[in-house]
Amino acid sequence: MRLERLASDKIKIFLTFDDLKERGITKDEIWMDVPKIHDLFRDMITEASDELGFDAEGPVIVEVFALPSQGMVVIVTITDEAEETFDDSFIELQITLDVNDNLLFKFEDIEDVIQLAKQLTTLGISSGKLYHYEDSYYLQFNEIDAISIGVESFISIVVEYGDTATVTTYRLEEYGKTIIQKHAIQQLNNSFI
Repeated sequence: MRLERLASDKIKIFLTFDDLKERGITKDEIWMDVPKIHDLFRDMITEASDELGFDAEGPVIVEVFALPSQGMVVIVTITDEAEETFDDSFIELQITLDVNDNLLFKFEDIEDVIQLAKQLTTLGISSGKLYHYEDSYYLQFNEIDAISIGVESFISIVVEYGDTATVTTYRLEEYGKTIIQKHAIQQLNNSFI
């Protein structure tokens, strides 16, 4: 579990599927209202309080973004108590779910991206979108791009050259620089190989 403060009243929590597995939670259970999920949420808020000084007393808004190959991102925002009326005996959770079909990977060096492009081309994959953000490179694919070899095989190949990304495509679109808008693998091959 990784924590990041986005604002004084907002944090981002990244959970990998391994984090969930360690807590005995399956991908399907994360969307259910079961005690394990309540315990997970309580643990996340406690850790955020300890590490970031994030005090989540009162109503909060929870946004959950599923990242198919990586895990999930949870955004927790404290709502303004002056605007909200609530019963002090419970915490109000408003949950927004966004299931995303994007596969997003991070690379420390452009050479790793070029070598991956060479490998993927031999497998008939030419798609992708390339970003640069905070001294790293990011390749975004859609799950459908990986269907020809299978999503799990595709992910296994890509993580030989990079890592699964913990940022969202929304952040890359807003704060990163788009280097290649579409067919990144094909364009990298045409330029460097």
